Amino acid sequence: MTQIDVNQLNQAKANVTLTQELLTKAIEKANSDPTLSQEAIKQASNEISSALTAVTQVQKSSQAQSTE
Repeated sequence: MTQIDVNQLNQAKANVTLTQELLTKAIEKANSDPTLSQEAIKQASNEISSALTAVTQVQKSSQAQSTE
């Protein structure tokens, strides 16, 4: 039976939620504060990377278990 790491998926979900908030901030500040907007975009990119890493780890682990 394949075990899914729910904690990893919850972490990815949190990363995605934070990404949404950061991108909203970037959009809102795009005209009034481009520097803040750029920083929010940078942080959002990091959160996307973290989410992708977590999901990929779960996927690889799940695939490895299913071939055992």
